[in-house]
Amino acid sequence: MGRIFYLMGKSSSGKDTIYKELLKKEELRLKKIVLYTTRPARAGEKDGVQYHFVDEEAWRAFEEAGKVIEMREYHTFHGLWKYFTVDDGQIRLEDHDYLIIGTIESYVKTRAYFGEEKVIPLMIELDDGVRLQRALDRERSEGSPRYEEMCRRFLADAADFSTEKKLAAGIGQVFCNEDLERCLNEIASYMLSFKK
Repeated sequence: MGRIFYLMGKSSSGKDTIYKELLKKEELRLKKIVLYTTRPARAGEKDGVQYHFVDEEAWRAFEEAGKVIEMREYHTFHGLWKYFTVDDGQIRLEDHDYLIIGTIESYVKTRAYFGEEKVIPLMIELDDGVRLQRALDRERSEGSPRYEEMCRRFLADAADFSTEKKLAAGIGQVFCNEDLERCLNEIASYMLSFKK
């Protein structure tokens, strides 16, 4: 039986780096699940790699077909953006283990869809000051920095990843990303324990 390992954490906690490094670990034999979004692609992003970039019409078609597993929408400074997981045939738990990035809310909905024993939470944590500096550095490197959106996300994380929400979702295992290599090794060992 395959599993979905669900990577979560506040913005700029290192999720994207951890995600990429875990996918490289041959012993984990992970496949990725590409989410869908209605937000525009950032510089360097490619359709079908980081996300499937779609419009509202495509989202409605998936919704009407009953293919949306979970969906989150964010009222940003640039408009309403949706992020969602689609049952589009890319997830075959009889054949593979998968790695996905999301929020506590999306984890809970995905777990409800596939079953608790098939969706394993991986919560990443990092000091808020370090996260804020990383977020600022990343925005500065963008062609058109979106500082307002960066601040909105940073503040929203406090509510979205509160201790109460983690406990309500049954997330007890947390991985601290102060040292990337140590964090990766701890996560990989934890994931391998499910393969025994």
